[in-house]
Amino acid sequence: MAPESEALTTRTASGSPYQLNQSQALKASSALLKHISNESNRKEAASTTKSLLKSSDSSDGNNSLDAEPIWLVLTTKKLIADQRRLKPGKIQLPHPLNTSTTTSICLITCDPQRQVKDTIAHPSFPTSLSSRITKIIGISKLKARYQPFENKRQLLNEHDVFLADARVITMLPKVLGKTFYKSNKKPIPISLEPYRQTDASGKRVTVKPSIEGSKTIAPPQQMAKQIEKTLSCALVHLSPSNSVTVRIGLSSFTPQQVADNVEAVVAGLIGKFVTKGWRNVRAVHIKGPNTMALPIWLADELWVEDEDVLENEDARQMTAVGRQRGTKRKERELDQVTEGEEQKSAKRETNMEDVKEKGKKRKKVEGTDLTKEMKERREKLREQKRLDREEMQGYAKQKKAAEEV
Repeated sequence: MAPESEALTTRTASGSPYQLNQSQALKASSALLKHISNESNRKEAASTTKSLLKSSDSSDGNNSLDAEPIWLVLTTKKLIADQRRLKPGKIQLPHPLNTSTTTSICLITCDPQRQVKDTIAHPSFPTSLSSRITKIIGISKLKARYQPFENKRQLLNEHDVFLADARVITMLPKVLGKTFYKSNKKPIPISLEPYRQTDASGKRVTVKPSIEGSKTIAPPQQMAKQIEKTLSCALVHLSPSNSVTVRIGLSSFTPQQVADNVEAVVAGLIGKFVTKGWRNVRAVHIKGPNTMALPIWLADELWVEDEDVLENEDARQMTAVGRQRGTKRKERELDQVTEGEEQKSAKRETNMEDVKEKGKKRKKVEGTDLTKEMKERREKLREQKRLDREEMQGYAKQKKAAEEV
């Protein structure tokens, strides 16, 4: 007897019409991680060479170099966004992905970059974080030094994570190009500005930069907090489509860690980015880079609002109106095609008549010229015969006169 399947949709008595089934998320996470592990072991057994990247004694825990990413795919009934957004959204994860102490971070800042370098080099800035920031570069030097494609590719390969000041994030697609934006290392926006301060009356106070003409920079502890917060977020890249894919974990995570990240990302997506909330969600899946997508949540209805569903009579009327419109449209298209064919046929007949008329005129002209030429030839021939006859007569007279003498 086949085991009973558990429903992927759970209704609640109040609040949102649906909610995520935590047990289903945990089951899907366990099955996916087990499949990825089995596939990895099978490939390793079949391979004749040993991978130098794989290490059994990884000190980084969840961030071993051989870990494969795990993605969450959320599908909606209507478009999530109207246009592509350059700034990705961020959702806080209970189990971050970038916790490795060997992660190389490149920080792209606004000009001048010296302020940010001095802030990170300050004694109050955490050493565990400053050791991971291996490069700090301003937007002007980035434009000047990394124009060639080879330099951009080298920069991409040298670092694991790229952070960019939110004030220059919209300038980077033109500067970095497709080398970065077609990879998994798109620059992550981060706010390097100080917190907005208020006076005693509650009004905001504008913080002036220490150097005239430069940008305001957050103090060391605040900047470190912003960087740590950004590194522990999942990035949401929105485009005009009905699905969004978010990286939520690694194959080295435990099933419970993946399930916790799934719940956090789904809650963040539905709360911040998906209009109409759960009513606009069609399905939630998780998958690996080379695996099938495992369902976690599926919607019962394919519509968002009840008004989107027509009654039987309304549906018949709409169908009849649509058929009538379709028939009229086809008739108009047929009339246009027929009219176009008639115009082409009339044009061809006119062209044929013009060709025939030109041929007749040409023949008439040619005939007239030929008659005139024949007449001139006959006259020349008669004149030649007359001259020949006179010459013969003169020769005969001379001969006769000579004989008489």
